[in-house]
Amino acid sequence: MVGSPFFDKLVEIVGRSNVSREPEVLEEYSKDLSFTDAKKASCVVWPKSVDEVSKIVRLAAEYSFTLVPVSSGKPRLRGDTTPMADNSVIVDLSKMNRIIRIDRKNRVVMVEPGVTFSQLVPEVNKHGLRLLMPLLPKASKSVLASSLEREPVTMPKYHWDSSDPLLCTEVVFGTGDVFRTGAAAGPGTLEEQLESGGAQKSPLGPTQFDPFRILQGAQGTMGIVTWATVKCEILPSTRKLFFAASDSLETFLDFAYGVLRRRLGDEFFILNNMGLATALRKEAKEIQWLRKVLPKWILVLCISGHGKLAQEELDYLEGDIKDIARDTGVNLLSEVQGVSGSEVLGLLGRSCEEPYWKLRFRGGCQEVFFLTTLDKTPELYETFTRIASEERYQSEDVGVYIQPLVQGCNCHCEFDIYYNPQDTMEANRAKYLYLRAGEALIKKGAFFSRPYGPLTETVYRNCSPETVVALKRVKSIFDPKNLLNPGKLCFGGV
Repeated sequence: MVGSPFFDKLVEIVGRSNVSREPEVLEEYSKDLSFTDAKKASCVVWPKSVDEVSKIVRLAAEYSFTLVPVSSGKPRLRGDTTPMADNSVIVDLSKMNRIIRIDRKNRVVMVEPGVTFSQLVPEVNKHGLRLLMPLLPKASKSVLASSLEREPVTMPKYHWDSSDPLLCTEVVFGTGDVFRTGAAAGPGTLEEQLESGGAQKSPLGPTQFDPFRILQGAQGTMGIVTWATVKCEILPSTRKLFFAASDSLETFLDFAYGVLRRRLGDEFFILNNMGLATALRKEAKEIQWLRKVLPKWILVLCISGHGKLAQEELDYLEGDIKDIARDTGVNLLSEVQGVSGSEVLGLLGRSCEEPYWKLRFRGGCQEVFFLTTLDKTPELYETFTRIASEERYQSEDVGVYIQPLVQGCNCHCEFDIYYNPQDTMEANRAKYLYLRAGEALIKKGAFFSRPYGPLTETVYRNCSPETVVALKRVKSIFDPKNLLNPGKLCFGGV
């Protein structure tokens, strides 16, 4: 490829230092910790502007190359950024890492795709804001990518729509055309909108068409997003965290629905003992010990107060929550088996320290996650543990994370299968469990709204054929030559 017209024109667009086809670099992008069968890319390119991205897309169309957008750093777990077609080019957006604007008045931040949680969190905190963010994201995780992937946020109180916290975007479609969604589409330039009081905060439009929704969950198959605005909330003045512990998920249901319906808490989620142990400890032996002493299920609820009446706000929230706990038979705790509220509070609203928490126990993790409702989680958990037993995988070594979303209307339910990626037999057992459990959960009503890796085929095989036809038609409009991340979702390779 070196000396080829395509490579030479790539160099003209981004500069020689921003293109690589070194074997070790290509190898790094050709695999991750998922069970996805991938191919090696032809080269890696690092654009620095939307103009360069647009030119790269048009060049790829001219020379019949495919593009795989990447914005987050390692470790990568899901196979969504590994090439699945020949003649692929990795478009690494990590050098597009400007925090364009932080707007406290409108509670919004505008970022490029290379901005990570470790970079953005301290900056928004300086402005008295906090992000709506997942539980302990990777330090190298792109904030923009997290929003595009609809990663579950820990504060269902502020989660008004499944698309939150994503707002407006700028995207380069597979035709090379640059488009802006939501309020950013106009009228006027971004600068003119700001001068007139606009903040690129409404994601709706332009007109009655909300194209930002086709970008979410698309794994880069519809377009390459070059900036986005993301919703924030005011940083609280004071916070307090409560636990509830039980050996049964059913114990929490009435309490959870009561709190969520009244929007009384901020962070609200449920972990099993293994999930909390991996979040709190870094060594496998420490994780095993803590898992054994913790109760099977731990509900975490955080409340906060703001401004001059922060303590008064905290007091009334605590009183109302304790009333619901009393009425539903739940005992609220300030610590659980030596784990204090302040220790868990320190995990919230920040990125994860190395090593990434899901890799601490065995070095590898295969996530099985889907949407359901809280009342169905006990049955789905039983389904998963039954199959784990059949596959000779110890169910007590599975991490479970249940995250209410959209103010409790549904929830993200996740089973984390920990395994040693260096042990072929163990890795294969984890893979078979992942595939078997996924299919069984689908039959039980689990909705895999964000399918990754080998399970994707199963998901689309079990959905309506009309859905696949519709998705392919949409793909043909925005990426008519199938340049963008072919092979992902229901879109075949080239």
